[in-house]
Amino acid sequence: MIHFIINRILWLIPVVITVAAVTFFLMYRAPGGPWDREKPLPQSTVEQLNRKFSLDKPRWLNTSGVEAQVDDGVRNPLTLGQTLVDTQFFHYLTNVFQGDLGPTYASRGSESVQSLIAKKFPVSLKLGVVAVLFAIVIGIPLGVMAALRQNSTVDYACMFASTLGVAVPTFVSGLILLIFMSRLLHISPIRPPGDWQGLFSTAYILPGIVLGLGTTAYVTRLTRASVLEIKGQDYIRTARAKGLGSQTVTRRHILRNALLPVITILGPAAADLITGSIIIETIFGAPGLGSTFVTSIGKRDYSTLVGVTIFYALLIAVANLLVDISYGILDPRIRTSR
Repeated sequence: MIHFIINRILWLIPVVITVAAVTFFLMYRAPGGPWDREKPLPQSTVEQLNRKFSLDKPRWLNTSGVEAQVDDGVRNPLTLGQTLVDTQFFHYLTNVFQGDLGPTYASRGSESVQSLIAKKFPVSLKLGVVAVLFAIVIGIPLGVMAALRQNSTVDYACMFASTLGVAVPTFVSGLILLIFMSRLLHISPIRPPGDWQGLFSTAYILPGIVLGLGTTAYVTRLTRASVLEIKGQDYIRTARAKGLGSQTVTRRHILRNALLPVITILGPAAADLITGSIIIETIFGAPGLGSTFVTSIGKRDYSTLVGVTIFYALLIAVANLLVDISYGILDPRIRTSR
């Protein structure tokens, strides 16, 4: 197990490099730049800002230095080796592996991307926690209840609700709920920034539930299918033949094995909920990392875009690692011996 964990952690290195490279170059393909404003800045100011943030360097290959070192048709091999080193991408990637995600361009360097993530991510994390708890508390019992009462009215109602939850996107359900509460109930679910600061603030309940609707529906369907599969196994019939009660069989034998597939998807689902709260944060006005990410796209804040993307990629990778570890703990048959 130790060897497996170390191997998975080492795999994070190529993940970070790939995510950083793809985001970096896709970002530069977009029109505009970080200094574009409604009122254009003087060219001298733009040049000073580019030098300050190393945006005047080549993005990928520094071929100008090679051409300058040509002497009698012979290129300097040291300069050739520096074509990749003296570039924006190499400098940024070096800083990333040193734990520095760079300054935010929107603040002109007065705030780092790390401090921005530390300030904004707790809001997104709380929304994700509420969504995951809602999916677990509601989805698993509904799935178990539907499976134990197969082909009953309860089963059909649960499957209809779960199908509806999967089919309707969260931004649609969020907008419908927003309009319903504001127009019919005259209650605005959009809270001022101060209401999002408390640890147990009620501002997180409604957007967290909306965020977790799709995952709740998926967990319900997966739990039902898993319980139905376990119910037909030979050892379940043997346990019933020994005289064990229905609740004992369900609790000790069915649930323990049926929840393994559910736990497998909960880790990536939790990461997806935390990283996928961009639309929900925008709809409900939550001052989280997702809404900041959207704002940085419009401002062409390159360092924030790449830094937040790398942070989200690491979250998903760590979530997958934790799921693999928990899966091996719950089911001794699949524990790795390495």
